[in-house]
Amino acid sequence: MAAEFSNLEQIRIDKIQALRDQGVDPFPSRSERTHTTQAAIEAFESVEGDETAAPVVVTLAGRLRSMRPMGKITFAHIEDGRGRVQLFLRLNDVGEEALQFFSRNFDLGDFVQASGSMFRTRTGEATVRVEAFRMLAKAVTPLPAAKDEVVDGEVVQHATLSDPETRFRQRYADLAINAHVREIFRKRSAIISALRAFMDGEGFMEVETPILQPIYGGAAAQPFVTHHNQLKQDLYLRISFELYLKRLLVGGFEKVYEIGRDFRNEGVSFKHNPEFTQLEFYWAYADYEQVMTLTEQMLAFVADTVLGQRTFTFQGDEISLEPPWPRIELRQGLIDSTGIDIQEHPTSETLAAAMKALNVDANPKATRGKLIDALVSTYLEPNFIQPTFLYNYPRDISPLAKSISGDPLTVERFEGFMGGVELCNAFTELNDPLDQEARFTEMGRDYASDDDEHHPMDDDYLQAMRYGMPPNGGFGIGVDRLVMLLTDNHSIREVLLFPHLRSKE
Repeated sequence: MAAEFSNLEQIRIDKIQALRDQGVDPFPSRSERTHTTQAAIEAFESVEGDETAAPVVVTLAGRLRSMRPMGKITFAHIEDGRGRVQLFLRLNDVGEEALQFFSRNFDLGDFVQASGSMFRTRTGEATVRVEAFRMLAKAVTPLPAAKDEVVDGEVVQHATLSDPETRFRQRYADLAINAHVREIFRKRSAIISALRAFMDGEGFMEVETPILQPIYGGAAAQPFVTHHNQLKQDLYLRISFELYLKRLLVGGFEKVYEIGRDFRNEGVSFKHNPEFTQLEFYWAYADYEQVMTLTEQMLAFVADTVLGQRTFTFQGDEISLEPPWPRIELRQGLIDSTGIDIQEHPTSETLAAAMKALNVDANPKATRGKLIDALVSTYLEPNFIQPTFLYNYPRDISPLAKSISGDPLTVERFEGFMGGVELCNAFTELNDPLDQEARFTEMGRDYASDDDEHHPMDDDYLQAMRYGMPPNGGFGIGVDRLVMLLTDNHSIREVLLFPHLRSKE
C-alpha cells in the first residue's frame, strides 16, 4: 500500500523533485567530511590567538537543527554524533544564488555538508564561515512532536517528544531529538566495555555459546520455541549460557565468560523484557564467597571507569559501590523481616500455613522454594537500596548449586541487590553428576505440578559432568538492570534501544 503523506511531507517531496530537476542529487552516495564538529572546534581553539597560524579549514556534516535567515546572511546549526556547530552563510562568500538556494531548499532535519574556515563570532561562538555546501540527505518527515519556534529571530527546533509509547516505537526519532537519551546508550556501551575490560584483566576468556539450543536450561523460565526446517527439529532460544559455559570447564578452560542475549517467554514489566543482556562467568576452583568479592571489585571498577566515582543516585537515593557490601543470610533476613523461620518449615504446606497466619498471600500449589522466593521478593528485595548480598538459598529453586555441608535443603547461592531490585545471581556450582541427575528428575517432577517453569533433563550436560568437572563458582548479572541503576532509569525500556512492545491495534 502506498504511503500517505501529510502536507508538510508533500512540500518536502516537491523540494526533492525540484532539486533533481536542477541536477542536484538530494541523496548523494558520499560525503567529504574532514572533521567532526567537536574535532573542528578543538582544532580551531588549539591555534586561536596565534596570528601566524593558518586558518582552520574544515568540511563538516550533520543534521540541520536551526536556521536564521537575515537578508544577506544566514546563521544555522548542524549537529553530528559529537556535538553541534554554528554555520555562517554570507552573500559575499557563497553568492546570492546559493544563499537563496539554501533558504529555499533546506529544512530542519536535513543532513547537510558545509565547508569553510573556522572563526569566532562577536557573541563568542566558534563558527564555520561557509564557502560551499550541499545536501547529503533530504528529510521527508519532520521529526515527530518537534516544533519550530522563533527565538530572537532564529528558528529553533524544540524537542517535545515525551510520550513513552511513541518514544519506544520510534526510537530513531527519540534519539534524534533527545540528547539525554543518546547519552544513556553511550553510557550503556561504556558499561559493557568496562565489564569486558574487567573480566579480561582478571584472566577470563570471552567465549560464544549457542543461542539456538536443542535443550534449554540453566534457569527456571519458559523458552521461545522455533523449528529448523531441514533438520525437522524443534530448537529453543537460550534462557541462560550456564550449561554450555560449564561444559568448557570440563574441557579444561578455568575462567570463561560471555556477554550476550538471553530470551525468556515471560511477562513484560519495568524490569523484564523477553530478550535481555547478561554477563555470565564460571571460575574453576572458586566458591560463592570468592565470587562475592569479585562481584564487588567488578562493579567498583565499572563505576570508576564509567562514572569516575563509586557513588551515584538512583531514584533519589545515593548509592555507594564501595566494597565490602553487607552480607545477609536469607534465613535470618526473613526472621528479622517477617518472623518466619524457614528452618522450621521443611515443607511447602507448613510454610504456606505460616505465611497465611501473617496474612501473606501463598499459592498452595507452589514449591517451598517458590514460597521462600515470594517472601524475599515482598519483604527483603524492596528494602535493599544499598548493594547487599543475600546468601544461602533453598535447594528446590537452585538445582544447579552445591548444598551446604550438613544442610541438604540449602545451597551455596547468593543474589546481589541494589536500588530495590535483584541485580545478580551466583552459586558454588554443583559438580556431582549423580546428584545433578537426581535433582533434574526431582525438579522436573516438582515444577510440573506447579507451573511450566522447570529444568528439563540434559543428558549431554550430565555426560560432560561425568568426565569430571572441577569445583567452581558461577555468576550472572543483568546488564540492562545495571544500566538502569547507573543511568537512574526506573524502566528497562529506557535502556533498551528497541524494547519489545505490544502490537498496535
